[in-house]
Parts: sequence; structure tokens; C-alpha cells
Amino acid sequence: MFPQSSRPILCALLLASPAIAQSSLENRLSPDERAAGWRLLFDGATTEGWQEVTGLAFPQACWSVADGCLRAQPNPRGVQDLRTTALYRSFDLQFEWRLAAGGNSGVKYLVQRTDRWQRKGEQEFSARARGLEYQIADDLGNPDARSSPMRATGSLYSFLAPYRRVEVRPGTFHRSRIIVKGSHVEHWMDGVQVLDFELTQAPVAAALRDMRAKPQAGATSVVQPEHETFISLQNHGSEIEFRNLKIRRLD
Repeated sequence: MFPQSSRPILCALLLASPAIAQSSLENRLSPDERAAGWRLLFDGATTEGWQEVTGLAFPQACWSVADGCLRAQPNPRGVQDLRTTALYRSFDLQFEWRLAAGGNSGVKYLVQRTDRWQRKGEQEFSARARGLEYQIADDLGNPDARSSPMRATGSLYSFLAPYRRVEVRPGTFHRSRIIVKGSHVEHWMDGVQVLDFELTQAPVAAALRDMRAKPQAGATSVVQPEHETFISLQNHGSEIEFRNLKIRRLD
């Protein structure tokens, strides 16, 4: 028997144990996944493998690691996207995300350039990746997402609308997947394929050319290699959490 004084602590541990057990299952790979070539992009505890999108140190003013997640939060002084330190071309990327009500974010790949600028009234620089974007948004509560199907969750942001829609539930974790194999791209959400396209399609090819050629006004810009680029998580001034980020090279 446990002594009387230890019972409150034991009860608290027993009540917390399901959450602890669930947390221990996140940000891990099974032996079969490792054998199949999957690699974790986030270990659930540190910022290892991530930096500010232009290559500077991890931007702690607008990103943090909390509860096993990479968490973006608003920062009126300036916000920066994140990037992986590793580069990719053909890949299968899977991740989970949880968005605050009204929020807007995205995951960018095949990044063509990065921009770093200072808006009027900001005390710090903002920085953003310019690449193809898997859009993430509160489809009902975000005005940008409501403005066009090409800005709904799962879209190729501003260029191609998803042909299937999966309900976005703010405050709930959703599962997404991006597959790039050669010139073929697929977007998935919660196990449903919502979009596929070819990089050679006119609107996509034109978008990639424009991203390389047109830096944001007033920004310091860097053109990225065409064949291998990083994966970028967007901070669009909304609270969002990412976890279970894993990738498998397909080339």
C-alpha cells in the first residue's frame, strides 16, 4: 500500500497517464518506417533541423517548441517562416497540424526565393518563403480562405483549388500529406486526396517562374536552387501547431 501522503500524487499520475502515453507516441518512427526510408523532421523537444527561412537562427520571438509541437504565434514586431536545414526535390512529406479559429498558415515546398523585409511600424524584419504552398486555413472563419476556392485548405494557394474538400475543425489535429515525384504533385488531407497536378501545367509553371523573377518590393531576396529546396512552415500571424513531421525521399 502507498502511504496516505503519496495518494494525491499517485492519483494525479494515474489521471495524467493517458495523456503522457499519447504524447510519447508522437514524433516517433516505427522500425518499419525507418526501414522504408522515413526520417523525422522534428524530434518533439528541440529546434534541431530548423532555422529561420533565410538561414538565420531559429526565430524564438514568433516560434516555439511546446507540448511536442512546433508552434507559431503572432508577433507584432515581425514574423518569420521556418525552414528545414535539409534540401529535397522528390519526396513524400506527412505532418499533422492544429489551427486556431480564424487562422491561416501553410507548408511551402519547391521554394524559388526568400524575401526579408521590414514593414512600416515593425521593429523586426519579417521573412517569407516564396514557393508552392499547401494552404492551411479555417475555411469558414478566415476571410482569405472564404474569398476563393483556390485559397481553401488543401489548395495550391492562389493557383489550383482542391477538387475535394475536407472539413477543417479549428482546435483539432488534422493529417496532411504532400507528394512530389518528378513533375507530379499530390495534396492529401485526413487520408483523402484533395488535389493532384503536374509542375508543367501552365498556371503552375508560370507561378514558379514569377516567384523567381519578382521579389517583394523593398525586400532583400535570395533565389534558391531550382532542383533541391527546403520545406518551409509559414507564420502568417496565426497560432498553429505542427507535429509528426516526417519525410521520405523519392529520388
